[in-house]
Amino acid sequence: MTLRDLAGFSGGALRGHRLRTGLSLLGVAIGVASVILLTSLGEGARLYVTGEFASLGSNLIIVIPGKIETTGAMPLMGGVPRDLTLADSEAIARQVRQVRLVAPLAIGEAPARFGSRQRDVMVAGTTTDFKETRVLEMASGRYLPPGDPSRGARVCVLGYKLQGELFGGANPLGEWLRLGEERFRVIGVMAPRGTSLGMDLDEVVHVPVNRSMKMFNNTSLFRVLAEVNSFEEIEAAKEATIALLKERHEGVEDVTVLTQDSVMSTFSNLLAALTAALGGIAAISLSVAGVGIMNVMLVSVSERISEIGLLKALGASRRQILSVFLAEASILSMTGGLLGLALGFAGGRLIVYLW
Repeated sequence: MTLRDLAGFSGGALRGHRLRTGLSLLGVAIGVASVILLTSLGEGARLYVTGEFASLGSNLIIVIPGKIETTGAMPLMGGVPRDLTLADSEAIARQVRQVRLVAPLAIGEAPARFGSRQRDVMVAGTTTDFKETRVLEMASGRYLPPGDPSRGARVCVLGYKLQGELFGGANPLGEWLRLGEERFRVIGVMAPRGTSLGMDLDEVVHVPVNRSMKMFNNTSLFRVLAEVNSFEEIEAAKEATIALLKERHEGVEDVTVLTQDSVMSTFSNLLAALTAALGGIAAISLSVAGVGIMNVMLVSVSERISEIGLLKALGASRRQILSVFLAEASILSMTGGLLGLALGFAGGRLIVYLW
């Protein structure tokens, strides 16, 4: 029996039981597609999270007020025994030699109004170095001017979406925008950036940090972002920053300093475990499909005893008969696997298109 004869005979047997063959193919295809989609989702989540942290900027350390025990996750709030002040931020810039740029950050929310249009916005108080540490680009105008962080002009920079919502099609540069009870002159519009770490940067108003702290009566900064000269100096910069702030805060270590690589490593490990778990779940469904093929072939052998007897009577050997059934199982698994690959690829493209 040639390979062509074997394939033709097995194909004919499968066509003779179309419903059973179709259900077997569907089971294998669903199992293969599940493995592809679930592992793709896990890997996609890992790449998304690491990409989000990479978008913060290169060689970044983040100083958070309050001592928070962490293995690298990004805490949002914590107990703050002592303020993280503008003076602390300036001390880091002056005295930590590994640091190239320092951007203090104060966060608040206020109603923004221009003419008859009004909406609540997030106000980010910072300095000119924030643009470079977060790798931001301008759509028009300029970013916050350099100068003493403790003395800022009444100027602001709009996120890209806010420009359209508050000013429509008009050019906002040079216009006065009211934030809360204060007025700020618009000097720039940020280029579209989207959501980063849960904050939609296109809906943020940037103002000088001291103006923000006065607006919201804040005495402590939300964060201090510091860009280190090189990746090799990140750990040294972290230790020097902690030591400096401990000295300034009367010997109490009351800040948490996070590094990008530790945060990214932790999330990457967590999501790698999640991907493995999802892959394991999908593999179970694939195993079920394989057991289904075995059951189908077992039933096929039981139903075709007379056919097997006829083949033996015609001179077919035991090995040839076994080859026929193995060929049928191979055709089922191969065709189902290819169909599953196509479904998995199409599902992945659909997920990319939608999200």
